[in-house]
Amino acid sequence: MDARDTELKSDLDATLHARRELGTEYESALIESFLEKVEQRLDGAVERQVRRQTAEHQMVVARGGRPPGRGGENWGERYGFGIISLVLAIPISAIAAHQAQLEGLIVTWLGIVGVNFVHAFRGGRPRRPGSDG
Repeated sequence: MDARDTELKSDLDATLHARRELGTEYESALIESFLEKVEQRLDGAVERQVRRQTAEHQMVVARGGRPPGRGGENWGERYGFGIISLVLAIPISAIAAHQAQLEGLIVTWLGIVGVNFVHAFRGGRPRRPGSDG
């Protein structure tokens, strides 16, 4: 677990602690605040990914190579989707478990697994780095 994961977990713990102390009337505001932090973190991750891909593309072009085609998603995009869905699973699981106990948690995780399964296998088998097709 890296420092950002620890920070996010601390934010979630603080949000849940504040919810217990303040009561249900502040629940939506606390959840919105926490989700805003998650959104900012995801925005930063996406921005870093775009910068990295842009730099890789520029390097390939500068070396006289042909930029990779955009016929489909590459392995990194699929991997990134999985990571983002798992980061979002933290607050969604907490909310589901709080609101609907075990049944809500089960339904939430079935949805998370389902979305990742569909994303991973739409359009064929995932490509691995270094594969030609």
